[in-house]
Amino acid sequence: MADSALGSRRPGRWLSRLLIGVVLLAVVLGGLWTWFSLSWSYSEGERAGILQKFSRKGWICKTYEGELALYVVGGVAPQIWHFSTRDEELAKQLSASVGRHIRLHYTEHRGIPTNCFAETPYFAESFTPVSGGEQR
Repeated sequence: MADSALGSRRPGRWLSRLLIGVVLLAVVLGGLWTWFSLSWSYSEGERAGILQKFSRKGWICKTYEGELALYVVGGVAPQIWHFSTRDEELAKQLSASVGRHIRLHYTEHRGIPTNCFAETPYFAESFTPVSGGEQR
């Protein structure tokens, strides 16, 4: 009778519970890291240039991505700076400002685990048009 009580326990049951626990722990830690990297900014600042391109990209995860042409000296090729935004209203305003000189306020979020949130670590927060900023 004692043998039948021991025989009814499956020996691999603790192993499956351990495996489920490890998977759940990995998912929770991944979620916490994603939340932390998106809510905490590494740096913030401003850049000014001509908004050269703004688009919505992605196969599954659609993100708003932009290019700001930074001109240091006239006649020299500009440096292209890439940024993203997650704000729908800001995306509409930026889309309407393509080709104009703007001053963009951004925050940098390092360590985002996937490009489903953005393709760059730089997130546009707001912008102001700079007078006389039409690209010719």
